[in-house]
Amino acid sequence: MRNPHASDKRSLPAGIWALGFVSLFMDVSSEMIHALLPVYLTVGLGASTLAVGVIEGIAEATAAITKVFSGALSDRIGQRKLLAALGYGLAAVTKPIFPLAPSFGWLVAARFIDRVGKGIRGAPRDALVADLAPEGLRGAAFGLRQSLDTVGAFVGPLAAILLMWLFSDNFRAVFWVAVIPAFLSLGLILFAVKEPARPEGLRRVRNPLAPSELKLLGGVYWWVVVVATLFTLARFSEAFLILRAEGEGVPIMLVPLVFVGMNFVYSLTAYPVGVLSDSIGRVWLLIVGLCLLIAADVVLALSSGITNLAVGVLLWGVHMGFTQGLLSTLVAEAVPAELRGTAFGMFNLVTGIALLVASVVAGALWEVWGPQWTFLAGAGFAGMALLSLLPLRHRLDGKAAAKAPAR
Repeated sequence: MRNPHASDKRSLPAGIWALGFVSLFMDVSSEMIHALLPVYLTVGLGASTLAVGVIEGIAEATAAITKVFSGALSDRIGQRKLLAALGYGLAAVTKPIFPLAPSFGWLVAARFIDRVGKGIRGAPRDALVADLAPEGLRGAAFGLRQSLDTVGAFVGPLAAILLMWLFSDNFRAVFWVAVIPAFLSLGLILFAVKEPARPEGLRRVRNPLAPSELKLLGGVYWWVVVVATLFTLARFSEAFLILRAEGEGVPIMLVPLVFVGMNFVYSLTAYPVGVLSDSIGRVWLLIVGLCLLIAADVVLALSSGITNLAVGVLLWGVHMGFTQGLLSTLVAEAVPAELRGTAFGMFNLVTGIALLVASVVAGALWEVWGPQWTFLAGAGFAGMALLSLLPLRHRLDGKAAAKAPAR
């Protein structure tokens, strides 16, 4: 019997691999900074956990809002790579602001501008993955890109730990090193990613955000958005995992190990889950992922000690591997090819607003009642997302039946 994983690797185009490594290098850069930023803000600059929640929420919501317009623009002009490269370029050139920032306000501005770059690149890049992916391998394609992206997400914190040791807890020195992989990412997308030719006969879209065009996205797509919104309310910023670790007495130098562990298991699971979803479907794997999130929240809420913290963080990472790539795949498959950029943009706008709400609520609950209630609230929203998957399964079954050829 042949190895399906080997076949999938050979079948996926080089452009998808290149986009994965673009994400990897940028994530190394971003996570070197992000893994230290919550502690730098609270310990170094005296910010409250509520302020951390607001900053993280605003940063991600900014990226989400920008994705709507960049995604729609990529549909209008029929060019994905140009906008994706612009977004990666903006993120790269703003990275030096982090070590140069003289005050709290400058750091907020740097985080904001960095997320604008993320917003510009996000929807066009995801639409480009969908455009490049062969039919029947979209789960594998999104899983591979997510896995490589997440390799960067645990290499970055590991590098941050090593550099904090080498530089004697000098945050700014670490932030300077983080500039290097950001520019490697920019070079890779400029020279190694080739955009496919636009298919002949593909409809031209003049105004992708017009109500008539948004209606064409379809009921299945909008239900995927509902599921993802409830899911995002349950999955507030991972900055709170960092703060949970600090509360358990993890030394500042070792706090980034939270991201290392979480993203290591995330990267190991995202690609195999994507491959599996091409064979057995997406919804049951999403159900498993949400159950894992509920388990992670309960462990982090009701248990104490380093061992239980590690269990909760690892469960959190596995649930990410079971869900993030699959949600992107569902979006790509639910909509017409000429509206994929708009679809990813709207998807990220709605979930970005949900992340802003979730992060602010998480910070407020933490301030008033403690971390236990933050994670218990997350488990409650995950339960609601779980219930919303049942109608999605029926809608997907109906859409598959409608597409099936008559016998």
